[in-house]
Amino acid sequence: MPGSNLTRDEARERARILSVDGYDVHLDLRSALGDSGRFRSRTVLRFRCAEPGAHSFADLIASEVHRVELNGRELDPAEVFDGSRVLLPSLAAENTLTVDADCAYSHTGEGLHRFVDPVDGEVYLYTHYEPADARRVFTNFEQPDLKAPFSFKVTAPADWQVLANSPAGGDPLPVEGDDSALTWEFAPTPRISTYITAVVAGPYHVATDTWSRLLYDGRTTLDVPLRALCRKSLAPYFDSDEIFTVTRQGLDFFHDEFDYPYPFGKYDQAFVPEYNIGAMENPGLVTFREEFIYRSKVTEAAYESRANVILHEMAHMWFGDLVTPQWWDDLWLKESFADFMGAFSQVAATRYQAGWITFANRRKAWAYRQDQLPTTHPITADIRDLEDAKLNFDGITYAKGASVLKQLVAYVGRDAFFEGARRYFKRHAFGNTTLDDLLAVLAETSGRGSEAMAEWSRAWLQTAGVNALTPELTADQDGRIASFAVLQEADPAHPVLRPHRIAIGLYSRTADGELVRTDQIETDVRPEARTEVPELAGRERPDLVLVNDADLTYCKIRFDAASLDTLRSSLGSLTDPLARALAWSALWNLTRDGLLPARDYLALVLRFAGQESDIGVLQQLHLNASATLDSYVAPAARGTAGRELAAGAARELRAAAPGSDQQLAWARFLAATADATAGGVADATADRAEGGDGVGDGAELALVAGLLAGTERIDGLEIDQELRWALTQCLAAAGLAGTDAIEAELARDNTASGQRLATQARAALPTAEAKSQAWHRVMDRDDLPNALVEANASGFQQAGRRELLEPYVEPYFEILEKVWAERTIENAMRIVRGFFPALVGSEQVLARTDAWLDEHADAAPALRRLVLECRDDLARALRAQAADRPEGSS
Repeated sequence: MPGSNLTRDEARERARILSVDGYDVHLDLRSALGDSGRFRSRTVLRFRCAEPGAHSFADLIASEVHRVELNGRELDPAEVFDGSRVLLPSLAAENTLTVDADCAYSHTGEGLHRFVDPVDGEVYLYTHYEPADARRVFTNFEQPDLKAPFSFKVTAPADWQVLANSPAGGDPLPVEGDDSALTWEFAPTPRISTYITAVVAGPYHVATDTWSRLLYDGRTTLDVPLRALCRKSLAPYFDSDEIFTVTRQGLDFFHDEFDYPYPFGKYDQAFVPEYNIGAMENPGLVTFREEFIYRSKVTEAAYESRANVILHEMAHMWFGDLVTPQWWDDLWLKESFADFMGAFSQVAATRYQAGWITFANRRKAWAYRQDQLPTTHPITADIRDLEDAKLNFDGITYAKGASVLKQLVAYVGRDAFFEGARRYFKRHAFGNTTLDDLLAVLAETSGRGSEAMAEWSRAWLQTAGVNALTPELTADQDGRIASFAVLQEADPAHPVLRPHRIAIGLYSRTADGELVRTDQIETDVRPEARTEVPELAGRERPDLVLVNDADLTYCKIRFDAASLDTLRSSLGSLTDPLARALAWSALWNLTRDGLLPARDYLALVLRFAGQESDIGVLQQLHLNASATLDSYVAPAARGTAGRELAAGAARELRAAAPGSDQQLAWARFLAATADATAGGVADATADRAEGGDGVGDGAELALVAGLLAGTERIDGLEIDQELRWALTQCLAAAGLAGTDAIEAELARDNTASGQRLATQARAALPTAEAKSQAWHRVMDRDDLPNALVEANASGFQQAGRRELLEPYVEPYFEILEKVWAERTIENAMRIVRGFFPALVGSEQVLARTDAWLDEHADAAPALRRLVLECRDDLARALRAQAADRPEGSS
């Protein structure tokens, strides 16, 4: 739409002349029960202009604008509304804007999303705005630095729950002439930004609790009502007591550490359908994806992950909601802090003590990948417009930023860091900040001074790329360290060497074969290629050296030759779980960089993953192994490697303790890998029938089919609904379960989740017809819900029958610009990433991608960024395939 992509320069100019006094927003949502697709939105916006007579604009994306009034003067909507902006001519010093419009319900999770529950036909609504979709619901100034109080009024069916950021001002009011509806009026919010306003409405199931604490004067009690919501059909699975436990623990922690009372009155948490992200920090009304409600058995890692997200969003109440970045350049000022505080508070305040292990093994893997793409950027990014902002919710802003904050805590000290946060909140409450504001308080509290903080910022926040740290040591004739140094390398594209505060761990084998830490020192690595560590001289030469022991800094860990040999033989014997996670992470990076052959990595997984005690690490190893097989193994070796991986999954499944998390994880991994053995399933089944062990081609698929049918049983393994879908998906991809089997499974589970998984299974069928149907379902219509776009893409991209994807290489590149122009950015991103022909995986696809980039130099920068990132992933995969050892070699 004209002008829909707000630029930073436009936002700066608008903030220079305007300040906002408040919003009164009335949403009439009664139409949600029908099929009009629209709702009524009426906004009264009060604001001041520092330059009377100036022109400006408000933001609104609406189906129809009925009325625009500025300072008592009627404006013609046809003249002042262009589809995304309302022009505001000749402003006064004090202004009142009234806009009455019809806005559209969303099916993409952007704006006001409408969902119909297939179980009971109930309608559910929720909003999601970040970075700039509040304008799809009401008229506003859509930028984070024009904060204001918001007063919401919502008319909706009388039997619904209706929530907004603030508590309701009283009982809902009757609607004249409509006994079936009520109007809820909510108290004004504090001054907040548009993108964190929120409304949730529908017949939600609600659980309640309370959190109370003494304020810092020791006399006054702060009482905060807690509510947790989900769809009625999910209520039997809703473990609200566990959610409230983590919530109270988090509020206790942040209350104590931040020395600033929770500022938003109530704390609601709504778990909503078809949500695009993990969660959103709307003050007083946090929204979560409802996949965090577990319908079937999940591992402890899933509960830990949910707790982390709850605490991440809670940290935002201070980092982001109370104090907000001025523009999206400083998005990290909220996201990096929330990511860091999520892990920090989880370990400090809850039963989930593996938070830093998960952070090292999973979150940082996201950052390392993102930071090696050609589109990487400094943590403090250059965000020119809203499309840039949308793509900047990435591994740099979240996980690298959080990693750097962990390094900052090591640099300035824990006490100085938290004291800086306390001053930051008090100094800038309900305002907006930039990087300089944060550095100022840390310079005060750390004692390091402004120049030292500026130097740290230049090295870590204002440059891109990841360094690699490698130990270099020699030993004397007595087996003691004669010299030790840390070598630092930088990406040639970002040749920045940085100061690192690290711990160096020395590990040796014990008499009973365990690999244990025997020594550890902390030291500073200078921003140079080589840093000597003389204090290690004279110590016994260890079997393994782990630079960045304890994961204090952000770097790729490398190994000396002897340490790598130790990991090849003894990785499973490494007793410290964080050290083991770091070793696995380093080996994964070596594989992605083509420095460790892909099948060597798979061999390590097959040898040692069964000994992994941390369930989150094990599940990440399964994801990495699947990605390695699909993308990094030499094409000629994929068949053998796939059969070995599936056989290993079946072996570990049978060996795992009955009913354990490891057993469930291996069952899911079997379902993810067994389709690689499709060719021999009939022979394996016949072999079993004749009393054989079924080992060989197809044995694993026969096991999958038997588990689903109930003819196979593994002690302690419950084949619940989610696992049934995983097994069905596997058989569908292998061509052993057709449309009838999928429809039968859907009949067992005709829920929103079931419909999504059935869609994915249909698209996974290894037929030209199934691929064509999945392609056209997404490309030929724009009304497909976001969840089903994703399900079609996921099912479409199956590695087992790559030849079926080849006909879509050229259509993919031909449709890119049309998709970007006609779809919302959320679904456009899903399509561009989800249908990129990565699995065709040839030099010809790489060349075609390069040709598209050359021919479309003037395409939207955000679209080019997505294609460039897909291109880089493919190029990396081809390099890794070339580095994988030839078939048959040792």
